[in-house]
Amino acid sequence: QCAARLPEAGEVLDLLEKCPEHQKKGGFPVVVFEGLDATGKTTVTRSVKDTLNGVLLRSPPACISQWRTIFDDEPTPIKRAFYAAGNYILASEIAKASTQAPVIIDRYWHSTAAYTIATEINGKIQDLPPVHDEVYHWPEDLLKPDLVLLLTVDPEERVRRLQHRGMEKTKEEAELEANSLFRQRVEESYRRMVNPACQEVDASPSKEEVLNTVLQLIKKHCDL
Repeated sequence: QCAARLPEAGEVLDLLEKCPEHQKKGGFPVVVFEGLDATGKTTVTRSVKDTLNGVLLRSPPACISQWRTIFDDEPTPIKRAFYAAGNYILASEIAKASTQAPVIIDRYWHSTAAYTIATEINGKIQDLPPVHDEVYHWPEDLLKPDLVLLLTVDPEERVRRLQHRGMEKTKEEAELEANSLFRQRVEESYRRMVNPACQEVDASPSKEEVLNTVLQLIKKHCDL
């Protein structure tokens, strides 16, 4: 029904159907970077990719990212379905790329889940589903990364960075800035994710310090 009204939805579904089920990772490590906007993901992922001679992928993947603004204006269930489908399409790209080089990913399933939970639950952190709820569990049929790093900075620094970037805010960025409870729900949802859990990294120091911290964690947790 959605595809009949929204041609782009049909194209997303076509791409999804072409993806083999139960993607398997190659021999190289897969590292995901998560975090709110303006926590330094773009800078860090590029630096890590260059340092490790890796492949950099993003969610939603390039093949559907041109439709992101279209789906962001759709009702929430359709919008979330777009991002969920994007994760499975991305998994197909990860499976292929990880046979050739380390794979660095700018957002993946944890983002989709954290923003969905934070959007659907109103109120404070204590109103979120309890810590061990299944909503925080990685989907069994989705290719799993070796390591997930959650970049964090304090709220004031994040807002300063957003203003310094001078870019037009997305709806979610505007919501994060205007609504501290929403931001807290997103961050707490990230922290409750399991299998794999997020390893938190303070992204407030210099780019060089953050990169060094990240590389040490990758060395510790991944077979390089």
